[in-house]
Amino acid sequence: MTTQSDRYQDDIMLPQLGCDWHQAGHKLAIVFVTSTWGSSPRPVGSMMLVRDDMRIEGSVSGGCIEGAVIEAALDAMKSGTGQPLSFGVADETAWEVGLSCGGSIEVLVIPVGPSGMSFDILTALADAARLRQPLQLSISLATATVTRATEISVMQSGMQSVMQSGGDTEPEIYTHLQEPRLQLVIVGAVHIAQYLAPMAQSCGFEVTLIDPRGIFAHPERFASSTVKDVWPSDILPQMMLDARTAFVTLTHDPKIDDDALRIALQKPVFYLACLGSRKTHEKRCARLRDDATDEALQRISAPAGLDIGGRSPAEIAVSIMAEMIAAWHGPKRQTP
Repeated sequence: MTTQSDRYQDDIMLPQLGCDWHQAGHKLAIVFVTSTWGSSPRPVGSMMLVRDDMRIEGSVSGGCIEGAVIEAALDAMKSGTGQPLSFGVADETAWEVGLSCGGSIEVLVIPVGPSGMSFDILTALADAARLRQPLQLSISLATATVTRATEISVMQSGMQSVMQSGGDTEPEIYTHLQEPRLQLVIVGAVHIAQYLAPMAQSCGFEVTLIDPRGIFAHPERFASSTVKDVWPSDILPQMMLDARTAFVTLTHDPKIDDDALRIALQKPVFYLACLGSRKTHEKRCARLRDDATDEALQRISAPAGLDIGGRSPAEIAVSIMAEMIAAWHGPKRQTP
């Protein structure tokens, strides 16, 4: 069954796109998945943008309800009033769109405007995504109106987007949690990184490459990633290396990799990996032991990546990407 942790990371970028559309003079509506049952392919918290010229971004299902949702969104733009919608997907229809069985999906259609989601709140969502600041929205189902946007200073375990019953006297509330986007920091703009960076981006990661060697750190080699031609210690203290961050060193140069690891080992990154053999890693740990505890050093996955027998730069990138996804979604990798 789909879980909230499987939300497409690109959903987090939709508010900025919505701001761009609004500033270009378009009307738009934003659609949230508020409840699911059965084989729904998009979990609670998933989003879709609908523009007045019927351009869409994001999705709320595998395609079986999008047509009806777009019509409702266009109506919401005209009337200025949104609405909750409930869909039961029959087994036959579900099979046609690639699902194994039927289910139900509830969505909330909200126009961007005074009586739905104000442009200020849409901007706040976009700003929070850029600043890696968690933000929580409270949305009334009765009026399809965003009533409050709250910054969250510390992410608590178990926090998620969820429907909340208001009881006999209070309206039902949908609480939407926008978490920071997953990010990958790669130290070493090497050949493997040319494959790893776009793979990570396709999985929704924001990618930053760091390499003080200008001949490697050329933006043309990494067209859609952020490239920093500096020593890691000059840029990492300015970055937010949080629990939604993966960190990989690839240079094979101890001066550069160790410079980065001394900082990364002090951060709560969910994945920390280094290229190099086991013997190389033993020497690495010996060099870093004055700056980090044995417990901290045990967090490093080395050699980086799952053992899939890969040899080429692309295959090694696949192995690292696979291990990184496993570290994010499931139990920590068991070291043999």
